[in-house]
Amino acid sequence: MQIRDARPEDWPAVWAFARPIVASGEHFVWDADTPEERLRAYWIEKEAPASALVAVIEDGTGDDGTPAGRVAGIAEIHPNQPGRGSHIANAGFMVDPAVRGQGLGRALGEAALARARADGFTAMQFNAVVATNTRAVDLWHSLGFRTLAVLPETFHHPARGLVGMHLMFREL
Repeated sequence: MQIRDARPEDWPAVWAFARPIVASGEHFVWDADTPEERLRAYWIEKEAPASALVAVIEDGTGDDGTPAGRVAGIAEIHPNQPGRGSHIANAGFMVDPAVRGQGLGRALGEAALARARADGFTAMQFNAVVATNTRAVDLWHSLGFRTLAVLPETFHHPARGLVGMHLMFREL
């Protein structure tokens, strides 16, 4: 696996797994019918101090003999607030369900923390980690995040109704 900066040409691969994840309504606050253009702008089209990273899984050799791979995860990093709050990073993560459990989320999380630190952020804050997404909550705890609060009934889960969201924080 390789973690690298995202490129515009990565979008079709990201969209292939992002579309069903967003449509499920289980992990992100976006409506199921959020336009592709809006999601592409959010995940890929970043300007400093924001950035985006992708996880690429090697899956053979290209025509030129170099390792070939497919994008199977993405992380985006941006200031949590503008102006006087811009020293705190926020980030979003998405991994192709077909490869969950293979360490991509952890690798993207570690890379995002390193990138945020290198870009001068002093901490990272997650405003909305859905409480039913226990894999994500457990991952962020294992990477040193603290849950500062669980905001009750702040996410409308399609199957479970109103559930909480974690407000998580980690100094860099």
